[in-house]
Amino acid sequence: MKNETLQKAEAILRKNDRGSYTVPTHGLYPFQWNWDSCLSAIGFSHIDEDRAWVEIETLFNHQWEDGMVPHIVFHQHDDGYFPGPSVWQTGRKVDTSGITQPPVAGFAVKRIFERSSNPENIKSRVLELLPKIHAWHQWFYRCRDPKGSGLVAIIHPWESGRDNSNDWDNALARVPTDGVGSFTRRDTAHADASHRPTQGQYERYIWLVKAFRQHQWDNTTLHDNSPFQMIDPGFNAILIRSCFDLAELADQLGETQMAEESRALGAHALAALESLWSDKWGQYLCLDRISNELVESPSIGGLIPVFTNIPMARAQAIAAKLDELHQLCSYGIPSHHPLSEDFDSKRYWKGPVWLIINYLIADGLRKYGLTARVERITSDSIKLIHQSGFAEYYSPLDGEPCGGLDFTWTAAMVFEFINSFAAEQ
Repeated sequence: MKNETLQKAEAILRKNDRGSYTVPTHGLYPFQWNWDSCLSAIGFSHIDEDRAWVEIETLFNHQWEDGMVPHIVFHQHDDGYFPGPSVWQTGRKVDTSGITQPPVAGFAVKRIFERSSNPENIKSRVLELLPKIHAWHQWFYRCRDPKGSGLVAIIHPWESGRDNSNDWDNALARVPTDGVGSFTRRDTAHADASHRPTQGQYERYIWLVKAFRQHQWDNTTLHDNSPFQMIDPGFNAILIRSCFDLAELADQLGETQMAEESRALGAHALAALESLWSDKWGQYLCLDRISNELVESPSIGGLIPVFTNIPMARAQAIAAKLDELHQLCSYGIPSHHPLSEDFDSKRYWKGPVWLIINYLIADGLRKYGLTARVERITSDSIKLIHQSGFAEYYSPLDGEPCGGLDFTWTAAMVFEFINSFAAEQ
């Protein structure tokens, strides 16, 4: 069964491979997505190391001059996706979107380098990527944390990777819809509309894009001019982990100044992350930077920080929260607490299980020696694949596959769960 599952996973990676980049799945997402690519590269590293490096190199070939790495690169024309380049109008030589996504690249590069069969042969490739990743991290703290708090804000829900999370509902309600005009969504032609973000949410997403466009995508002004400024603990934890991972890698390769700078960024941010902890919820919470209030929303975003170097007591509390969630679901980990009134088991980020999040949390838990929870997450993830295939996400109640099918990063995570996590058990 193990070999057959990995064969299917490899077939999906190959199917969605476009030569120098992968698409998340055919039809629904026809371009290169930022954190999809980095996580997919980790999967490729199990079967084709060179292809893994090409994936990340292609993404960073489209890094902006200020250091930002866009969340979509529109490599070729495809009118099956909205909003396309004509909506973004970022003015790039190769069209890209104008916002970013969770910065997992530092983590991904370190992980792929560590498992390299011949590190000496690819050292030059890593040394070329490191300053680009470091510049992206510096961009975050310069442009998304202008007051130097240590925590960066997202200015569009799409940047979080958790587009329609309940965490954003109140803040998104501040975003107007006037002037958006009519548009035709493409996502609902490829997936069940009841599993996707609502039309009202989409109108606000598009309003933000058009507002940023009016500011000519100037990242020195977008943060302060956005009515949506959210500090997501999961997003920040991914950035912190990548800063520390980049520092370790830079040290190994003799880039001591970069290592010191990166480690300092991570340490400052890690200390600031503690301001988001909630004893009441036993997890971290989002902070609305505009209202300066913590968001009382028990989402997966508040559990992802176990991925980075949080205190042991926090990791143990998150492990206890995971135990609670597992008792309420057939499959973990739900993206929102099942007892919450706004939980929806099949609607995108309002409840479903995502294998990429399972992976990030499991990877963090094993750092702390919390192996029983890692085994449970690994087992659930593999069961979902065997029962429901390589879907974009799944219902935590019955495992129903939702969203796109034959999904690249789901297949990539299967390599990690079977070859890395299960192999350790």
